[in-house]
Amino acid sequence: MSGKFIDTNIVIYSLSDNEQKQYKALALLADYPVVSVQVLSEAANVMRRKLDFDIRSIRTVINRISQECSSIESISLNSLNGALVIAERYNFSHYDSLIVAAALQADCTILYSEDMQHGQLIEGRMTIVNPFL
Repeated sequence: MSGKFIDTNIVIYSLSDNEQKQYKALALLADYPVVSVQVLSEAANVMRRKLDFDIRSIRTVINRISQECSSIESISLNSLNGALVIAERYNFSHYDSLIVAAALQADCTILYSEDMQHGQLIEGRMTIVNPFL
């Protein structure tokens, strides 16, 4: 168990004009992290609605990110049920809970996210790390 999972904000910062955050995000992607279909879907939504990417560009970015990751976790009924447990236990939002559940399902020990509590230990086996601190 040694995988590192990235949240949506890491993908978005890899496209950022903020050079410090972009550099850190690209370094995390170069380390072959685990990602979920949900993270890729959320990133595609941000690219389309907030960053004004066209569909072809979104597809190019998603395919590039997919190739840079060691694995891509699917969302299943099992992960949804796991997310509900996580939401109840840790009081995360539904979508954050799905990300946490996917990371646990992939046996990751680190979840890189700017949006969750830095240093929080989840289920005694995975730590949330804000790489931008």
